[in-house]
Amino acid sequence: MAAGDLVVQRAEGLYCPAGDFYIDPWRAVDRAVITHAHADHARTGHGHYLAAAPAEGVLRARLGPITLQTLAYGERIIHHGVTVSLHPAGHVLGSAQARLAHGGQVWVASGDYKVAADATCAPFEPVRCDVFITESTFGLPIYRWRSDAEVFADINAWWQANVAAGRASVLLCYSFGKAQRILSGIDPSIGPIVVHSAVEPLNRAYREAGVVLPKTHTVSEVSNKTDLKRALVLCPPGAMAGPWVKNFSDFSDAFASGWMQLRGARRRGGYDRGFVLSDHADWPGLLSAIGATGAERVIVTHGSVPVMVRYLTGHGLQAEAFQTAYGDAAAEESVAATEPAP
Repeated sequence: MAAGDLVVQRAEGLYCPAGDFYIDPWRAVDRAVITHAHADHARTGHGHYLAAAPAEGVLRARLGPITLQTLAYGERIIHHGVTVSLHPAGHVLGSAQARLAHGGQVWVASGDYKVAADATCAPFEPVRCDVFITESTFGLPIYRWRSDAEVFADINAWWQANVAAGRASVLLCYSFGKAQRILSGIDPSIGPIVVHSAVEPLNRAYREAGVVLPKTHTVSEVSNKTDLKRALVLCPPGAMAGPWVKNFSDFSDAFASGWMQLRGARRRGGYDRGFVLSDHADWPGLLSAIGATGAERVIVTHGSVPVMVRYLTGHGLQAEAFQTAYGDAAAEESVAATEPAP
């Protein structure tokens, strides 16, 4: 790191010395700018939170009572001489890139992002900057996503086939972001949609933010239990380890994740199906996003960091890495679900 850098590494997280605040810190701090509400980026214990306005509902649903200040996308504030604004990251509802301007420098910390269209959140907005801090969760050339339309058609066909066979369709997915994106794209006329209790509060926050989702039910709300045999069931992966899944005596299971691009991941999980659907940018998306910033210096965080740094350096950019505590949302979804079977 160079003297005068707008963002540096500290034990608490990514720190802006000029503004005396952190971006997505993983230890408790006085002032935190939060890019989005996934648990590896938004944690409890901070004195003051700053986030994009569309994130308010999901942040409060996940973190409870917090001191939260929100900004509309593109709105600017000045804190200790640093101009801060938040811009859409296209990752999940309320996700944002943090733009910092001070002393003639412009830095952008992207958090997590994707460039593909998504009906449940504002689309990614390239922000011109001198230094771009980018994720690299799927920073390998093997990761290239199909269109959402193709993936949703595959999910619908799998669901229809299971209805015809008289069994439920249990689709494992992250409670925040992935579940709502799936709901926005599937065909609700096929059958009832049942969600785990970890998913429903987030559905509520999305609906309150104006995102249109089809009607969903928790298990306890389904009075005719034979309807469960026709249902599409969305639940976090941890639900498979608890009693809740016993509500569905006969089912086919599947996992929706970018990691399903790798056959070995699906095989190790023992799923009947794997649907490749990610809320992160694929390899072409990462490169296009980085290029659109015009940044000559790029700092790479979590994911395939060495590969991305090497690639960018080979293409004429000054590339380096930050060591962070960020990771895939799977970590927050791995806790065994506790919703009891009725």
